[in-house]
Amino acid sequence: MSKEFTLGDRVRVVALPAYLKTAEPIPMLRPPNAVSLGEEGTIFDRKPGGYWSVRFKKGAFLIESHYIEPIQETVETSQEGTAENE
Repeated sequence: MSKEFTLGDRVRVVALPAYLKTAEPIPMLRPPNAVSLGEEGTIFDRKPGGYWSVRFKKGAFLIESHYIEPIQETVETSQEGTAENE
């Protein structure tokens, strides 16, 4: 089962595939060390077959959904700040 993401989601690489395919009009195969385990990127397109276009520091690659996970953004809400403003 493929994970669902939305465009603009921040994701993290949790496993490296055997190779990476660039997300270019003419895709090229790259070695898996083009991105590192734990590297973070941003989803910018969805492709058929459970693939996502993800932009990393070293470029954009097509990655299957089981190789990435969403990054849980923590929104800091300061209880102290609201109490002081009252």
